[in-house]
Amino acid sequence: MKAIWSKRKLTNNEDELAKEFMECIKDIIHLDEVKELDNFVQHCNTSRLQHSLNVAYYSFLWAKKRGLDYKSVARAGILHDLYLYDWRKVETEQHHAFHHPKEALKNAEALTELNEIEKDAIVNHMWPLSQSFPKYKESYILTWVDKYCAVAEVVVQGYKAVGRLKMFSRGVTS
Repeated sequence: MKAIWSKRKLTNNEDELAKEFMECIKDIIHLDEVKELDNFVQHCNTSRLQHSLNVAYYSFLWAKKRGLDYKSVARAGILHDLYLYDWRKVETEQHHAFHHPKEALKNAEALTELNEIEKDAIVNHMWPLSQSFPKYKESYILTWVDKYCAVAEVVVQGYKAVGRLKMFSRGVTS
């Protein structure tokens, strides 16, 4: 288990930073509902679980470096997209961008106790599309890291897909 673009294996017990990150999410990362996120595609070939892990890990690093509540932002990162449907196929009353943060918060609250930072970061992670401004610095970190990871996941996966298409057009198979 590792975040995309990181060389750090998060299960390495010799790595103090990896251990510290895993300590933040240990009570939620192995829950069935969280593991089920691996069954949904988020961006190109990136699963929703991998995306959530990416957001959690990089938000953790950013908050830790700034002396903020890195545990809360790591937990919120794992839970920020905790909705168990394919948004491309399921119609909701509101557009997905507005609906899924509320759904994720509802699902997260059913699984674990959340503090105010975690709740705010989850429900406002789609800011500026959310109905309110994030209240905490940690919420802004999660918001921006989520956008960064989404773009990077699409670009990386898109680049890989273009490479495969070029190889296919030249008659090269792998």
